[in-house]
Amino acid sequence: MRRALAITIAAAAALSLAAGCDSETTTAEGPPPAVPSSSSPAAATGSPSQPAPAPTVSSVPAMPEPKRKLKTGLKGADVLALQQRLTELGYWNGKADGRFGSTTQQAVYAVQKAAGINRDGTVGPKTQKALTEGVRPEARSTTGTLVEIDLKRQLLLLVTDGRVTQTFNTSTGSNEYYEQEGQTYRADTPRGRFKVGRQIDGWRNAPLGLLWRPKYFNGGIAVHGAPSVPPYPASHGCARVSVAAMNWLWKNDAIPLKTRVWVY
Repeated sequence: MRRALAITIAAAAALSLAAGCDSETTTAEGPPPAVPSSSSPAAATGSPSQPAPAPTVSSVPAMPEPKRKLKTGLKGADVLALQQRLTELGYWNGKADGRFGSTTQQAVYAVQKAAGINRDGTVGPKTQKALTEGVRPEARSTTGTLVEIDLKRQLLLLVTDGRVTQTFNTSTGSNEYYEQEGQTYRADTPRGRFKVGRQIDGWRNAPLGLLWRPKYFNGGIAVHGAPSVPPYPASHGCARVSVAAMNWLWKNDAIPLKTRVWVY
């Protein structure tokens, strides 16, 4: 009985490499579903602009100590200062507008992950301390332009010659087992070095769910936008980022075809 169970688990683990978020390999999926109005993503058009340069941390304090705990739904000068500090440190959070929305929350998750503190998406004393001290993740690579996906910290990094230029909250494979068409798979994101081999500029209605503008780098596994990107592993194997973040990556041609992807 134990031997049979071990064989079953081993087989499921092997199958996990073939499944991922999208178990099909064709790109001919027909017209994509309508884009939800809440996300309002727009396809990139014309010549892509250059990715933002690597941020430089100022030696001057960039934001005053907030007098309240900052969280989603709040707005004001202290939220604006938070957003500007996040941008200065390279945590992508869109345009600073003084409103603490889901995009700012994603960046706060990323700071908390880099600092190794509780991932609650709010700015309290510990998160404020990390921001004041300029906590940033470090790259493992030393040369070239690539994407690094840190499974332990659940961070996606854009890296150029060993310098992290942008940091994103990501959610990778949950490592849970699931059934699909009578077979058992494990929802993991395999470690290794890959390259972006194909992409879809729109929604991909995959067997395991919707993928926004996916960039495939390992079979059916891709970096893609999703409406939900929690601060913990929750996908079937892909690396999720927010819809807004995925739009920015496409607009700035930040992950073109043949981009190296290092998952560790």
